[in-house]
Formats: sequence, C-alpha cells, structure tokens
Amino acid sequence: MITISQLLRREIQSVKGVGEKRLKQLNKMGIHVLEDMLYYFPRNYEDRTKIKKISECIDGERICVKAMPISKVTSKRIRRGLNIYKVLLRDDTGTMTATWFNQKYTMSGLEIGQIYIFYGKVSIKYGKIEIGNPIFEKMGKQPKYMQKIVPNYPLSSTLTQKFIQTIVKNCLDIVGDSVKEYLPSWIRKKYNLSGINCAIRNIHFPNDFEAFQNARKRLVFEELFLLQMGLFKLRNEGQQLEGLKYKDVSDIEQFIIQLPFQLTKAQNKVFEEIKKDLQSGNAMHRLVQGDVGSGKTVIAVLAMYMSVKNGYQAALMVPTEILAKQHYKSFIELFKNDEEIKICLLTGSTSKKNKEIRLTDINQGKVDIVIGTHALIQEGIAFDNLGLVVTDEQHRFGVNQRTTLSQKGDNPHILVMTATPIPRTLALILYGDLDISIIDELPPGRKEVKTYSVEDDMRVRIYAFLKKQIDEGRQVYIVCPLIEESEVLDVKSAVEFLESLQNTVLRECSIALLHGKMKQTKKEEIMKQYINGDIDVLVSTTVIEVGVNIPNASVMVIESAERFGLSQLHQLRGRVGRGEYQSYCILFNNSKSKIAIERMKIMQQTNDGFKISEKDLELRGPGEFFGTRQHGIPDLKIANLFRDMELLKLAQQAANELIEQDATLHEEEHGMLKEKLRKKMQFANM
Repeated sequence: MITISQLLRREIQSVKGVGEKRLKQLNKMGIHVLEDMLYYFPRNYEDRTKIKKISECIDGERICVKAMPISKVTSKRIRRGLNIYKVLLRDDTGTMTATWFNQKYTMSGLEIGQIYIFYGKVSIKYGKIEIGNPIFEKMGKQPKYMQKIVPNYPLSSTLTQKFIQTIVKNCLDIVGDSVKEYLPSWIRKKYNLSGINCAIRNIHFPNDFEAFQNARKRLVFEELFLLQMGLFKLRNEGQQLEGLKYKDVSDIEQFIIQLPFQLTKAQNKVFEEIKKDLQSGNAMHRLVQGDVGSGKTVIAVLAMYMSVKNGYQAALMVPTEILAKQHYKSFIELFKNDEEIKICLLTGSTSKKNKEIRLTDINQGKVDIVIGTHALIQEGIAFDNLGLVVTDEQHRFGVNQRTTLSQKGDNPHILVMTATPIPRTLALILYGDLDISIIDELPPGRKEVKTYSVEDDMRVRIYAFLKKQIDEGRQVYIVCPLIEESEVLDVKSAVEFLESLQNTVLRECSIALLHGKMKQTKKEEIMKQYINGDIDVLVSTTVIEVGVNIPNASVMVIESAERFGLSQLHQLRGRVGRGEYQSYCILFNNSKSKIAIERMKIMQQTNDGFKISEKDLELRGPGEFFGTRQHGIPDLKIANLFRDMELLKLAQQAANELIEQDATLHEEEHGMLKEKLRKKMQFANM
C-alpha cells in the first residue's frame, strides 16, 4: 500500500496533463514531484465573484461583467502578425466593446443574444468603454473560471495560468485530504491555525477571502516556525562548543596605530565585541554586517592578528579568485611591518607544484594566514592549528561550507562578514545561529555616490558625460540585466549593446564585455585588465565581482534598472565611490510601474543600505531574501519578512515554547515535526 509520503514524492509527470514538453518547463521552475506543486503558491488572486454593471466600470480596473454580444466579430489587420478582433457587448445599463489581439479562436464560441460573463481590464477613452482580451464563460453552465477567486501563479516560459491551475487541481485530487499534520495540536490551538489540508486547498482555490487569509496565516506561520526551530538547532550546537581561549595581545594597539587609516567608532566597537568573544573560552560565531565601504575587512585583519599572536592559524574564504588576490595584496601591505607573519594564497588556479608546497606549509604550521576561495574546503587541506575561520560575503557560501572549513580545526572561532545590510531586528531572527555586530558608520571623507534615474531620451547626454569622465582618467561600469531565460540570447543582446556603444561618442574608448558564458580564465583576464586601467568601460551581463575594489571607477550605469531589486541596485552602486573622486550611479528606468518608480526614488534619496534594505523588504514579495539565497536556510515560498513581522514574532514565541518543553523533539507528538525539520533544513543528524 502506498504511503502519503510516497504519494507526495510521486513524479509530477504522472499527473494528467503533464507531457514531456511541459515536464521540462515545470522542472525548470523547481517542480519535480506532487509536493512541489502543492507548495507552488499563487503570487496573487483575481476576484471574479463580484459582477459589475457596464455603467459602473472604472478605468484601469479588472472586472467581471454579465453581458451579451450584440454584433458579429469584426477583424482588422494592423500589420503582419497583428490582428485585432472586436465585438459589441450590452447589458441593461449600457454598451462596451470587447477587444482581442491575435485571438481569433477565442471568439469562435460567441453567440449573439447569449449571455456570458466576461473578465478583463477596462479602459475608458472619450466616454467609450472597452474591455481588453477578456476571458468569458456562458451563463448557466457550471463555472470553470468565473464566479470564483482565481489564483495567479508565477509563470515561466510558455506555460499559462490555466495549465498551472489545472495541474494544481489534479494534484489536489490525487492527494485529497491525506497530507499528514505535523504541527503539534497545542500550537495550532493556541495560535488559531488551520489544519494543513485545509490550508493547502484554500491557498490555491479559496472559497472566499476569509478562507484565503486563514490558509495564508497557517502556511506563513509554518514556514517561519520551521525557520526558527532550525536556527535554534544551529545556534545551540555552536553554543555547546568549548572554544579556544585567546590571551590579550599587548602590541595590538600599536598595530592599529600603524594602520594607514584611523578606525571609526563603529569599527572600534565591533572589534571590542570580537575580542571579548575570542577571550571568552567559548567558540565565537559572529556575523559582522556593514554597508558597502564601511571597513569590514580591517576587522577581519585585527581578529586574524590576535589569532596569529596567540599561536593559531587563520583562514579567510572569499567567493571569487579576483577578490582573494585583492585581499592577499592588501594583507601583505597591512602586515608588512611584521615579517614573522606568513601569508599564503590558495585558489583554483594555483599551479599544482605551488599548491603542493603551500599545502605542506599549511600542514606544518609554516603559514599563519591562508586566503582563498572554495579551494580551502577541498579534501587534502589540513591545517596545523586552525584557530579562526573568516568567510566574506556570507550569502555566497552555505552554512555547510563554512562548517566544512571550521572542521579543518578543533572548534575554531568563526567570523562571518556580509555587505548585505539587514534591519537588525530581522538579522537577529534570520541569523539566529550567530551573534551580530553592525558597522553602521562609513569612514570619514568617503563621498556619497550621486544617483540619478533617467529615461532613454537622456542617453545621448549620459554617454557624453561618460566620455567626459573617461577623458578625465576615470573608468565606467555598465551592467545589463539577464533579459532572457536563454543565456545565449542574453550574451547576443549584450554583444549587440556593446557594438551600439562603439557607434556613440565612446567609439574611441576601450570597451570590454564580461558575461556568464565566458571561461573563468577569460573573466579573470578581463577583470585584471580593468583593475589595471587598460579598459575604460566594462559592460557586464553578470553581477560585478562582489567586493572588488577599483578606486578609479567613478560611474556605474545600470540598464533596465527596474529589473533589479533595491538591494541589488545598492550593491552594484557600491562598486563605485571607492576612491577620492566624486562618483555617480545612473539608473536607466524603462518602467512606469509604481514599484519601479518608488525604487528609483529611494535610490536617489539615500545611500544608507539599512534604510534601503527595510524598503526592499516592504516592496518585495515572498521569495529569495534580497535576491540572494541565504544558503543553509530554506527560501521563503510564502512569507513576506516585512508584512509578516507580527507572525514572525509569534512563530519565534511558539518555537521558544516548544524548545523549553522538548528541545530534542523526542516526544512522540513531535516525531513528524522532527522529520519535517530535518528535510526542510537539510540536517544530516537530528
């Protein structure tokens, strides 16, 4: 007999309506089994329960009208590939025109004098009412798409709403009400939560908006509750570990004085917190977050200095080779007055011969500080006495990756750094396994990047401005978003864009292209040329290397800026303004949407990453946090971290209550929850 667990893991291909072509498209969307489809939530809903009279229509709204066709369908060919079809509709209050584009087949079932329900977007011009591309159903039949609340799903490729709706219905029919409940009954009762089967049914096809609200409350609570339970486990494991107890380093003050810059108050405060951790006797697990350019790297340098002076090795893991080389160069400079401290670089491109020498030196303790990429966590790398692990740009590494690196030592201290600002209250919840320090102050003298949102009609003036900057010796970034699912098409459009640039005032400039299809060695070569100043304009289809410091780059141009999230825009803007020159960020915005306009307005008003992150949370829907996956923490499928803050607090409260009652989830009632948590958070042992 098939169990419910096996049923939920059944291949989506087994569902009626899913052929080979559709299967590939669903797989691309992350839907492989029935359970994936059930948890593929709608992004919004259309209320088709209320029917309006034609005379009540308002310009711009989506509505249902009950009306009859009173004319034959007329067609008009506008140009090749574009045909418009129209029919006149009437109810007892007036008339309106229904218009379809390239949908001849749609109107084939319309009969004059027969009453239908039409649903579409209304436009009113010069007193004439029109409904665009309406869907319709004949009155009297069992409604399929009308007189109900209809879900709208995030779509990919050529899939339609009707197809997704049908497949979800088919999955619900197969599973029925047999999904097992895993939230303890006392939690459901105390927090007034729907049962799991009721919630899944009503999140997809609610009978009314109250049913939808109840379903959403249950599923958001569930998602955030599991997150809290998982973070508790991670934090609890960290707290139980006895750590290396460092002694105070007498010459650290002298080392700080010798730095080529003065520490800010915020940097001093954060270093004191780290120093306290290192001397506590417990393993440090600390997150340092600070805005772009706030000076996180020097904090890592000071922590590493303490580690080395206490007789331990330190490792810094960064996401890219270029960044690793840049850090290596700056560390050599910062430690130049202390010849005893030995630093080495280890990346994927380190030659076999050099790699063997460096691995031996690391193993024998001849190296104090190791800087590298993922190469640091490969097999065969053994430290003599690893005391401190630092990971830069946390969102680029998984919890598992930093754990793997920490296992190269005997419970070393862990320092995690990120330039993705997160509101503190949220950071405490999201990074529940880490203590948090914030560098909320920029070094003195750093100029604010001037930001402008412009439309295409400003292009000629902008290019003239870029040319002026280049003539003054500066460099420019131009970032293009991914505009197609196909990377080949994206690269083609980027190449065409680069060619068009060479026909402007920039024709005499050195312009290069960086894109995802290039080999790593080619990317490295181009970035090296840009760093050395051999390239004036770098056009990139990929996000510019995180953290790379090019003081001479003074302008960041972002094409189709409306396609980026606020925090992504802020991160990109942070690539400039790193030197002595006034820097600029130009946002080409092609959208008139409210959200796009709001984003551009915020970018022009503030350079404060924390304010931007709060606004980003407010504007973005559920999904990946800030567009960057918090590795080791599951993506949020339905919760919105800004809108659902109250539910987040309740979920945290419930998690704390359960932990006090049964921290290891050994009680029989919590068995299902334990299994769900193990799968959701990908815990190997629980």
